[in-house]
Amino acid sequence: MGNCLKSPTSDDISLLHESQSDRASYGEGNDLDQEPPPPYQEQIPVPVYHPTPSQTRLATQLTEEEQIRIAQRIGLIQHLPKGVYDPGRDGSEKKIRECVICMMDFVYGDPIRFLPCMHIYHLDCIDDWLMRSFTCPSCMEPVDAALLSSYETN
Repeated sequence: MGNCLKSPTSDDISLLHESQSDRASYGEGNDLDQEPPPPYQEQIPVPVYHPTPSQTRLATQLTEEEQIRIAQRIGLIQHLPKGVYDPGRDGSEKKIRECVICMMDFVYGDPIRFLPCMHIYHLDCIDDWLMRSFTCPSCMEPVDAALLSSYETN
């Protein structure tokens, strides 16, 4: 059994001295030169973007041209139709049942996005993919060409 009433050691005394110096730094002592610690500031995460598929940079490190290109890409992505996955009533319909990006089965009610080539993906999966590469992951069809041609025909 251990002895919980052992005599104080130099370590215990040094802890006592540290706590006294800490109190002095917060105005309870005579040391007026030290300031209180700065207030807590929450760190806001900086978004990460992919100006090209092989580059990853923080939003604060992008050039003006890259910022414009990314803003245009975000605008195009927002114009792609989205919906909710519904496998049909009898479940025997020949429908895509898996997102090829995350390899997870679609579940009734999952938010999905439709590409112009009629492939569907989870909304978050395809949005992240399209921020890196503006092609369909299944058929490699360029998404922006199909979007831009649909605007020209209207």
